Amino acid sequence: MAIASYIRDLMNSKDASVIRKMFEEGSVLKKQFGAENVYDFSIGNPDLEPPAEFLAGISEEALKQCKGSHGYMPNAGYWETRCAMAKKVSEEQGVSVTGDQVVMSVGAAGALNVVFKAILSPGDEVIVPAPFFAEYTHYVHNYGGILKPVKTLSDFSLDVDGIKTAVTDKTVAVLINSPNNPTGKIYDGAEIHNLAKALEEQGKKYGKKPYLICDEPYRDIVYDGKEVPAVFPVYSNSVVVSSFAKNLSIPGERIGYIAVNPSCEDASEFVAACVFTTRILGFVNAPAFFQRVIARYWNVKKDLSSYRERRDEFIKIFQESGIDFFVPEGAFYFFCKVPESARGDDDKDFCDFLKKYRILCAPGTGFGRSGWFRISYCTSMDTIHNCKPALKQAVHDWKKNI
Repeated sequence: MAIASYIRDLMNSKDASVIRKMFEEGSVLKKQFGAENVYDFSIGNPDLEPPAEFLAGISEEALKQCKGSHGYMPNAGYWETRCAMAKKVSEEQGVSVTGDQVVMSVGAAGALNVVFKAILSPGDEVIVPAPFFAEYTHYVHNYGGILKPVKTLSDFSLDVDGIKTAVTDKTVAVLINSPNNPTGKIYDGAEIHNLAKALEEQGKKYGKKPYLICDEPYRDIVYDGKEVPAVFPVYSNSVVVSSFAKNLSIPGERIGYIAVNPSCEDASEFVAACVFTTRILGFVNAPAFFQRVIARYWNVKKDLSSYRERRDEFIKIFQESGIDFFVPEGAFYFFCKVPESARGDDDKDFCDFLKKYRILCAPGTGFGRSGWFRISYCTSMDTIHNCKPALKQAVHDWKKNI
């Protein structure tokens, strides 16, 4: 039996995950040349270990012998875990959230799929500022929706007027990711306020107020005194999805949550729909073991200062190499402009060219912005230091068309 033709088309399309392709190619190169001789900046896979207190909590939980702890639970998750997440979100948003407004999920990616399954009908539109996380396209298309990118401004801040113009009677949601992957941009309080105002106005115009979905797995990874502003106080139809993949360095454990603004006009129905779609999508519930761990250790802090140190080291390397870039305000990615050359500014060509020097990066086209490329710096400082000669040579050869 053949696989579905549309899946085959997606697998073979230019929109297939360029990040994963680079990651897999990196594995091949590491076997060929040795891991220390390959400079893999392709994927956002944190290299820091989880906090010691968190690891101790895992061990403690694993040794417990509680009857029924491996059985089914309510699809929304353990009540105590939902209440713990409600406390977390209440502190971040400055709004009182209860466990009734939280659904546990299989990571932030699972959370977004649950939400989109709950709110999208075929032909519905989701607006997203570009550049954006590459998988958003698939998450929306999974449920018959249409992802509608709106280009950000030159500093990657929100084009609120552009988003406002893009809203139609088919718009169901606006999806923002702050700090942003791939740019590291944090949308500040003024931008969020102006976006909320624009969505309120368009909601009145079309008789329905779009959801504002905030994807926040990088909320705790910020630099230079920056903060991620709260959205709940300024826009009622808002939803936060997040996970502990990045701040606690546990991306493989797939534990996240959905939190609905208590002021949302249909909050109870929204939560009920997310509980239902969690079940019918086959997730059934978020991982039981890590729900129990997170309920007790969600507020453990990891020293993330090494990401700032790596960011600052790359800034020096880029400046010496003649690469234009945006200074990340959060997350752990650089978005860099393809250097000028007679070869042109095709980001895929440039990333393929870098592979000759055993440097792996992700083309910006996969994030909805051609002519740029992404470098992930959640890798060792040694790798960053050691890539410097290769990167400088690669940029020189690219510019000289060698």
